[in-house]
Amino acid sequence: MSESSQPPNEPPTAGSHYQPAIGTVLVIIVLFIGATFLMLRYTSPNVVAPTTSTTAPSSTSTTLKGSTTTTTATKAQVRVQVANGTLTTGLARAYTQQLLTIGWNALPETNGPRVAATVVYYNPGFRSAALEIAREIHVKAKAVQALNGQTPVSGAANDDVIVVLGPDVAIIQG
Repeated sequence: MSESSQPPNEPPTAGSHYQPAIGTVLVIIVLFIGATFLMLRYTSPNVVAPTTSTTAPSSTSTTLKGSTTTTTATKAQVRVQVANGTLTTGLARAYTQQLLTIGWNALPETNGPRVAATVVYYNPGFRSAALEIAREIHVKAKAVQALNGQTPVSGAANDDVIVVLGPDVAIIQG
């Protein structure tokens, strides 16, 4: 045996690279995608994303139920979930983009339950924000209602305003 060769049972010292099993790589990829989804879905309401709008941010005054205290929240502080309650593909995406463009903190669009007409739900303290959103998407004020513990869209119970789009807005937008 020469001095330059290694014993047969020892791993090579140069050029060896660790290669994880394919299962390990797949687990890492799935965890990364899941974490990315959660970060996009649950953005902090205190973080204000920069907007390209040249208009001054609007404020929505809300009164907490059973309280005389009035709080003021900007559009960017109100978490809005838009769900498609129709068979019209891309409807929720279009309305989410519209709300983002005018300064609302619109979360990624989702599908919702089929509805006969658009409903704008709100959690306590966000009635005026819901009314303003209804006005901006051309929905009548009678479509605005308190959430009252309902869960019209999976995972959106803690959002401030939930819009479930119906065929009435699909017709308006064409």
